[in-house]
Amino acid sequence: MEIEPGDILICTVEKTVGTTVFVDIEGTKIPGTIILSEIAAGRIRNLRDYVVPKKTIICKVLRVMNDHIELSLRRVKEKEQKEVFEKSKLEKSYKNILKSILKEKTPEIIEKIKEKASIQEFLEISKENPKELEKIIGKEDAKKVIEILKKQKEKTFYLKKEIKLTSINSDGIRCIKNVLSKREDIEVKYIAAGRYSLISKGETLKKTDQKIKEFIEDLEKACKKENLEFSSN
Repeated sequence: MEIEPGDILICTVEKTVGTTVFVDIEGTKIPGTIILSEIAAGRIRNLRDYVVPKKTIICKVLRVMNDHIELSLRRVKEKEQKEVFEKSKLEKSYKNILKSILKEKTPEIIEKIKEKASIQEFLEISKENPKELEKIIGKEDAKKVIEILKKQKEKTFYLKKEIKLTSINSDGIRCIKNVLSKREDIEVKYIAAGRYSLISKGETLKKTDQKIKEFIEDLEKACKKENLEFSSN
């Protein structure tokens, strides 16, 4: 596993020595450290409110040193946490599928798969093109794995963003309706007094978030043309 600055990783708190937190990083044997100022913004009254031994946390890589990796807990955004946790849950579910078919051969097969791609990516591709999977586990077992994969329901992610949109123009209502109908893949709901809720859905958290960002960028441009007051939370 190659780790670079900016990577978001799943870690398990091992211990705290003074004001430094030591963690185990999932997928590598290289230890990680977090200094007090990278735990949370502002004054920390009780470190145990944030980290205790055995607790799973999501960290961002600051620097990769020869003998350890310097990490930050406070610099990880909420959406990044959700995305990493969801990805981890999917990886575990795929491992369980392999284990149900391959039994004791599973660890060996997983290592072979990881040489090519992540388990999730490899198995998703295998649903449409099973040849690589067949080479690793054989046609019969590959068929069983793919049957289980195709029975799984695809998870849908939802994100909501509130905006405010007002106009003093005589035809303001028409202008607002016009800018809000630019994209069919974003659901718009009226809340009250110029407040609207944007709802985006997608197959991954990242794609779902990107849809809303793109829509808001388009809205800002359209609102300037239509002389509308626009703001988002």
